Parts: sequence; C-alpha cells; structure tokens
Amino acid sequence: MIRLEVWGAYACFSRPELKVERVSYDVMTPSAARGLVEAIYYHPGLRWIIDKIYVLSPIRFTNIRRNEVKSKVVSSAAKGVMQGNGKPLYLAASQDIQQRAAMVLQDVHYVIEAHFEMTDKASPSDNPGKFQDIIRRRMEKGQCFHQPYFGCREFPAHFRSWEEATVPAIGETRDLGLMLYDMDYADPANITPIFFRAKLEQGVLSLDHCEVFR
Repeated sequence: MIRLEVWGAYACFSRPELKVERVSYDVMTPSAARGLVEAIYYHPGLRWIIDKIYVLSPIRFTNIRRNEVKSKVVSSAAKGVMQGNGKPLYLAASQDIQQRAAMVLQDVHYVIEAHFEMTDKASPSDNPGKFQDIIRRRMEKGQCFHQPYFGCREFPAHFRSWEEATVPAIGETRDLGLMLYDMDYADPANITPIFFRAKLEQGVLSLDHCEVFR
C-alpha cells in the first residue's frame, strides 16, 4: 500500500454529462487518481487500485475561460494523407480557436491511498516486493514518467510520499452523486464508462466496497 500526497493550484475532473462547457466533479475521481499514480510508476506487470482519496483542503470552485481548438485530427484524415489525397494534416490554432468557460477546483490538496495487484504480464523476475521498493524510491525522489496533472495537462500536480500515520482530512460529509469510476477497456472497439455512487465521509472518499455499474 502507498499513500501519495498531491496538491496544485487548479484541477478539473470533468463531468461527462456536460459536453461543451467543462464542469469539474467536487472531488478527484478514482480514474484521475489512478492516472496520477501511473504517471509516477507504470508497469504492465501490475494494476493500480485506488482505495481511498483524502481531501485535505476545502472544496472551492472558480470560473475560468480558456482558448481551445474546436476540431481534432482524426485517423481517417491521416489515412487519406498517407494515400496521397493532398489535404493538409494539421490544425491551425489561430483559425480554429474557440473560447470556452470552465468551472474548476481551486487550491486542491489530496492524499491518495492505493495498492497494486500483479497481472499476467509480469515476468518471472517480477514480484510485489520489487515493485514496492521501486515505487517508494520514485516517490521519495520525485521521479515520474511524465508530469502528473489534475484532469487537464495545464493543471500540474506536485507530489510526495505521505509518511504520517494519520491524514488530517476535512471534516465534511456530502453526497457527491454519480461519479465516474473508470473506463472499461476490455473491448477496445467499445470502451465503456463505469460509474459509482460517491459519498464523502468526513473528508474521505472510500472506494473499498463501492458498487460500480455501467
């Protein structure tokens, strides 16, 4: 088991039911927490499971406006260029720009409690003790494969290992409603979202025995 302290100025864990304007969930989602941990250490021989998310700072929202491109380069366009259709394969940000509003979290601070399970892709030399040692060294040294972030790449996350015996979570309880748990990649042609009923209990989002559904 690990405890990872993460914090940053802004975060946006977008609600999938709101398409155009981004609105964040009140608390970091389990999938965002998993992605953040994987940014520090990922290996095909293990699978991260998030157990708890402790909220250390009051939940505060703020509104911002950002410039985004409204189009994307699709695979069919790339295939057409490869076949010599002569069309350009790029996006001109100055011509395709669009300003959008977003309701994001401000001054976020969490402790992620997680563990991992071995997968069938682990090699014979891999074992839980070896992975645990690597993970702890990387956390202590601040090493990562890429910069961890809170939902969007422009909201970087700082991190370090949490060594204290207890976590001083905020004393707040609230029903968070339906929240995205993770994405099911079992069928690459039909990736489906998984949701769960989230509830913050005294500042802790517990995922030990949550019921998930599609």
